[in-house]
Amino acid sequence: MEGLPVNEELTCRQLALKDMADASNVFRHAFDARLPWLASRHSPEEDLAFWSGYVFANCAIWGVGRQDELVGVIAFRENWIDQLYVLPQFQGQGIGARLLKQAKSAHYVLNLWTFQRNVGARHFYEAHGFLARRETDGAENDEREPDVLYEWCR
Repeated sequence: MEGLPVNEELTCRQLALKDMADASNVFRHAFDARLPWLASRHSPEEDLAFWSGYVFANCAIWGVGRQDELVGVIAFRENWIDQLYVLPQFQGQGIGARLLKQAKSAHYVLNLWTFQRNVGARHFYEAHGFLARRETDGAENDEREPDVLYEWCR
């Protein structure tokens, strides 16, 4: 899959339960590509169960893509962004910003966690007005990876 041409029409829509396989695939490919030291900690079946169960039950989930090809996804709830992933070959094209705008339009305050070593994500969030509020040693996250809490206020 290559990046979208600049003039290619992208749509942003709220995702349904039937879209969770595509959402979990975007998550897994983006996560593994950007965080290779944490790659493949879960099976595709575990990813799908997580997205179809916990994420779908607790978050509004939006996706960006064209026709049947999902290239970016965000899951958010009151005051929190739980997930934001864009396929690597589509990054730098404004897709993440478009998804973030969807969450920002729905809430006055948003918090999120990202890993300290995920420099690209940190730069992205900081460029979009998020401020680092706290760093941890990762003892309380699933991956045991040092992380950072970000906050955005309208």
